[in-house]
Order: sequence, then C-alpha cells, then structure tokens
Amino acid sequence: MIIRDPACYSTSVMRRTWTWTFDLPPAYLWPVLADTNRFNEAMGLPTYVLEETPQANGTILRRGRGKAAGFALEWEEKPYEWIHGRHFRQARVFTKGPFRRFGPVFDLEPDGSGGSKVSYYALDWEPLTLMGRLFGARLARQAGEVVGKRILEAVAFAKGARATHFDLAPPELPDGARERAAALAAEIDRSPYGNGLGRTLADRVLSAMATDLAPLKPKPLARELEIPQRDAIEGCLAGVRAGLLTMKWDLLCTNCRGPKLSAGALSELPRGAHCPSCNIDYDRDFEKNVELSFAPAPSVRPLSAGGFCLSGPMATPHVAVQLLLAPGEKRSVRIDLPPGSYRLRTLHPGAHVDLEHAGGVFPGLRITASGVEALPPGETGAIAFANDASFELAALIEDRTWTRDALTAPEVISLQVFRDLFAEATLRPGDEAGVSQVALLFSDLQGSTALYERVGDAVAFNMVREHFALLASIVRDHDGAVVKTIGDAVMASFGDPANAVKAALAMQARIADHELVLKLGVHVGPSVVVNLNDRLDYFGSTVNMAARLQGQSAGGDIVLSRAVADDPAVRPLLATLAARDESVPLKGFAQPISFVRLMPQTVDS
Repeated sequence: MIIRDPACYSTSVMRRTWTWTFDLPPAYLWPVLADTNRFNEAMGLPTYVLEETPQANGTILRRGRGKAAGFALEWEEKPYEWIHGRHFRQARVFTKGPFRRFGPVFDLEPDGSGGSKVSYYALDWEPLTLMGRLFGARLARQAGEVVGKRILEAVAFAKGARATHFDLAPPELPDGARERAAALAAEIDRSPYGNGLGRTLADRVLSAMATDLAPLKPKPLARELEIPQRDAIEGCLAGVRAGLLTMKWDLLCTNCRGPKLSAGALSELPRGAHCPSCNIDYDRDFEKNVELSFAPAPSVRPLSAGGFCLSGPMATPHVAVQLLLAPGEKRSVRIDLPPGSYRLRTLHPGAHVDLEHAGGVFPGLRITASGVEALPPGETGAIAFANDASFELAALIEDRTWTRDALTAPEVISLQVFRDLFAEATLRPGDEAGVSQVALLFSDLQGSTALYERVGDAVAFNMVREHFALLASIVRDHDGAVVKTIGDAVMASFGDPANAVKAALAMQARIADHELVLKLGVHVGPSVVVNLNDRLDYFGSTVNMAARLQGQSAGGDIVLSRAVADDPAVRPLLATLAARDESVPLKGFAQPISFVRLMPQTVDS
C-alpha cells in the first residue's frame, strides 16, 4: 500500500506500509528487530563512516557518503528516534541520490492476545531526481520485500526456530584463510588457556556476520556458547597469542559509550579523549570506560571500516527514549520505566539531570540551549517532552547502569591468563590508574628456612616450586592472577573478594597434602595500578594492609580484614566456619586494626 503522508512537506512525499502479526510479545521482538546494524548488513548495505562537524550551537552535523543499489549517495544523518520496546525511526536528508528523504519506521505493539503487531513504513520517501520520481515506488517496494524477508528470519531466530539470524551468503575470504584458520585453531587448543575453543573461534571468524566480529566481546560470546565467562576470555586471549584474533583497548565515551579512541596496548592509551559524536571531552576511568575487545586478524577475515548503522537503538542500548524535537515542539510519550538510576540529557553539550526513579509516573523534561531541566510527572501518566531551544535537539532518557558486557581493564589484569600471555603489557612510564576495588591475597610459607635445613636444598626447592604451581592453579580457578612472588610469598589479585576467600580456603585445604604450612591474609579496597619492574602491579594502603594481615597469620589459618569479612558475598562463606574477631596495632596505621581469623581446624574446601 502506498499513501501520501499529509504531515510531510510536500505532496510528493509518500509512505509505503507493511504489517505483520507474530505470536511473540514486543519484549522478545525488540532486540532482534531494533538491531539496525545487523539488519543493514543482512540487506547487503555497505559500511560507512560519518563526517561529524560541530556547529556553533553545540550540535553536531553528521554527513555520510556511500553507495547502494548502484547509486552514489551523500546525506545528512539525523539522530535516530526510539521508544524502547515500541518504536524507532530514522531520517536521512540526501544531497545526492534518487531521494531527498528516505528512512525506515518500525512500530511494535501488543496485539491483545500475547503476540505483537509489527508495522514497517518506508517513511519520507521524497524524490530528489528524475530517477527517484520514475522508480521510487519500485525501489521502495523492493526494499520493503527485503526487509520483510529479514523480519521473518529474525523472528524465527527469536523463537528458537533457527540457529542464526539470517540466511546469508558466506563472506569473501583471502586466499588460504581457511587453512590458516585451521592451523591457528589447533594452536589455540594446544594452549593451556584455549579451553577447547579453537575450532569454535575459527568457525566464527570465518562465517559470522561482521556485526558479531567488530567487535567480538567475550561476555556475550560466553552467554551464547553457555560457557563460563573466564573460559571465553581466556580463549579470546589465546586466540590473540596464536594470531587468529587481534585485541584493542577502547576508551569509551562516558555519554554514548562508544569506542571513540582505541589503542593496541595499554601503554598507548591517553588519559582522556574527545567524542566527536557527543562533542565532549571525557577522561579515562580505568575501571569503567577502558574496555578490551577483539576482532579477526586481517589475514584471516578482513573487515571494512565503519559500520552498517552507526546510531540505531542497539548501538546505545542504555538509552530508553530518544526523541528529535523541532524548535518549540512538545510531545508526550507513554512508557513504563522500571525503578532505577536515570539521566536526562541531550545529544549536545549542556546540563543534564540525574535522578532516582522509584517507579510510577516518570518526570518529563524540557530542553533548552543550555541543557535539560526535569518537569513534574504528568497527570496523565505520559512523559512530557518540550524543546524551548531555537534549533532542533534530541532529548534522551538513559539508564545510568554501566554495561555488564564490557570487559574492563581491572577485570583483565586480575586474570592469570593475561599475566601469563601478555606479561609485557604495562602502562606508560609515569602513568598510573586507580581502581576503586581490588581484593589482594598475600601468602607465605611458615618455617621455610627450617624446611631447607630439614630436607635439604634440592628437595625443599622442589617442594616450594610445587607449592607455587599449586597456588597459581587455585588462583586461576577462582578468577584471579598471581601479581608476583617474593621469596616464598605470593601476592595475588581478584576482582571479587568472595573469590579471594574461596581461593584462600582451597589453598589451606590442599596445602596440607604437601607437608607445608601456609600463612594467608586477604584485604579489599582501592588501589593504584602502576608499572613496577616492567609489569603491572598494585600500590597503596590496600596492598600494605593485605601484607600486614598475612603477617598476623599463625599458619594454617586465614586472616581477613573487616572489609572482606563484611562483604555481602563473603558472609555466606563464613557462616559454617568458626571465626574469631581480633584487633591489633599495626605499623603504619594510627588505630588498632580489627580483623577476622578463620581457625585452622575449621578451614575446609
């Protein structure tokens, strides 16, 4: 069906509409239908990059160039609009090509019986050239037919009726890529960190959509393969070491959370960057916006620069609502937002509003040239939007929770695989990075000098070496990393204090088989990551405290700081163990330090 849209600019603007009904609710369909980057790749559209130019009013003019259906195209890319789970639309204003305006609109709504009605519009189809006037209807129909086919495939995937999103032709590969990938997969599987993922990673590199490979993220991969996250992370790092994958450190924008600056090594990351999309400068936050990601090695699967869609809803999934408002425009939106932390902002620099939403009616927002103001919740239950600026602006409501799919720098450097495979990875000389929480475990052998005298140097040396191997294995099994050894002592780091305590319990349970007595101390707190002796190390009072607590161990026991013992994830671990609260003055600390001693006879695996 083709209709003229009376709301558009001229009688030449038309809209073609397709509708479907499916037996899945909108919440199940949104993740696949709003994945515009994947859809555009499936439709055979080329990748593109945007030229982003700041304007005097703080907004960004985004211009793109590309080629589609044999036409050379140049356009201004307007920001997407969407309401999570219900609606999205995009408009491109062309200066070169058959159309003046062309853009999709999707609407999802419940059908009243547990399913969904999906509507797709080829919106603002307005000819720019004679070719557009003569063949516009045909091109719109063909585009709609392709979209319809892909929608049916995507819905089947959402229902579990097919293994992949779409039926696609295999990608073009360099000569010898398959043979090269097979050899690299075998090398991955020979690595102690390959976890049997060599063939899986090679197959993905050779056949997956580019959308899934640029970037390749281990945490979503682990969910898809139904394997532990550590196995996926280790496998990807082993893939880099073998040469199947490359890795890069991304400095994510704190607004749009996109990787606006990337480096191949930690030592190349600056302390801050500029996001041309948001027109803001932002700082490096080592534990929040420094992310490790992966991609195929170009010798096996080269990927084109850019993306298939650079600003769709799934590109910024933390944004629940994004509306493009004309000067003076007012609009109301009905959407139920769950309780949580939210930010109201625009796509241009200016004031934002952070709020805690307890549920119920969500506040509205007014945008001006200087930023955003919150409005009282509307009586009708709808969220009111108003643009009081003299120019077009986009208004956003975003979830302030940072993405859980990001593999952050502190997570990576607290894994044994990274320490073993990339020991040379360091920060720039003189650079340092703060982390708000790291759990540190210090161990030491009790009576090691007497051991050497009792059994002889050679035997004692082998016993100590075996003890290092045992402790390193336990640390890895609990998602930690050995930072360094000092004489007979070990310093290990963990992202989660509960993992550090579990590792300590396992160490005491297993060290007795080696006829050795172990002293252990665990503390958690902020620290600074520094370069020390050409490796990443930790520095600060948390390190000092952990070492001093180990010094309070009598051997065979475990000494925990109060911060560790009071951690919500640690408390259940201590519930069945006899523990004793103690307090002692420690050198370098003004007040006596309270700690918890787990008694030797109660330590169990």
